[in-house]
Amino acid sequence: MITPAARFAAVCALGAVLAACGAPDAPPAARPERAKAAGTAPSQPPTLAPGPAGLTPVFRNGARTGDKTVALTFDADMTADQGARAAAGEHFDNPGLIATLRSSKVPATVFMTGRWAEEYPREAGSIGRDPLFEVANHSYSHYAFTDDCYGLPTVPEDRMRADVERAYAAFRKAGVPRAMPYFRFPGGCYDQRALRTLSAAGVTAVQWDVVSGDAFATDAEAVAQQVLDGVRPGSVVVMHCTRSAAPVTERALRTIVPELRKRGFRFVKVSELVGTATRHR
Repeated sequence: MITPAARFAAVCALGAVLAACGAPDAPPAARPERAKAAGTAPSQPPTLAPGPAGLTPVFRNGARTGDKTVALTFDADMTADQGARAAAGEHFDNPGLIATLRSSKVPATVFMTGRWAEEYPREAGSIGRDPLFEVANHSYSHYAFTDDCYGLPTVPEDRMRADVERAYAAFRKAGVPRAMPYFRFPGGCYDQRALRTLSAAGVTAVQWDVVSGDAFATDAEAVAQQVLDGVRPGSVVVMHCTRSAAPVTERALRTIVPELRKRGFRFVKVSELVGTATRHR
């Protein structure tokens, strides 16, 4: 999850680090914009090679030349201690946003926390089974992997890998058949220690190069304009999909999607950008 630092810091200090998405039992909709021929998909999702000294590799964006592709990503980052708020009626899902992506035939990558998958197993399974989407890992608890990360609680170093693996277990239990080997650090915060500790998990860390500013925003047009001003070929856009903490994202998409298509962009999942990057290295 990411917002401009001042806004995020103030909100996180109050313990309101929220975002999520889902649409229960929605039927798998249209295929991604450029469907692969049957039998040509790789048996394993593409990942980047480890970095120097075997550190977890970090991916921020795809190629800036050639095909004008862009990946919309949505953080579903319900934290481990927010169950009482969900039980009291707070909505961490956003079926309308997922429905809009489906009706617009926009592929997307959802970075989901394990805690959210536990709270909304039907939504998690529905997203995970839809070929339009892919589910990636945003930790189990949405606790930070570094100190001083927007006021988030911190995962101890000896629990970091277990936190990531616990999220994958939650996805499997919710019916997600194939979670991707991509990990987004809560708050986007990482350091050499975190990259070294997660190296055995075999994941590629996925950051972004375009911040939508949608978390806690109230102006859909401002969110849309921030995305449109920032997108370049190969961009990864970080957004959120929850009714309680990102209430205008779905409305912003109604502007973002047609305008980027008008500009010649093609929407893809993160796996396609990573795959292209590995082929050109």
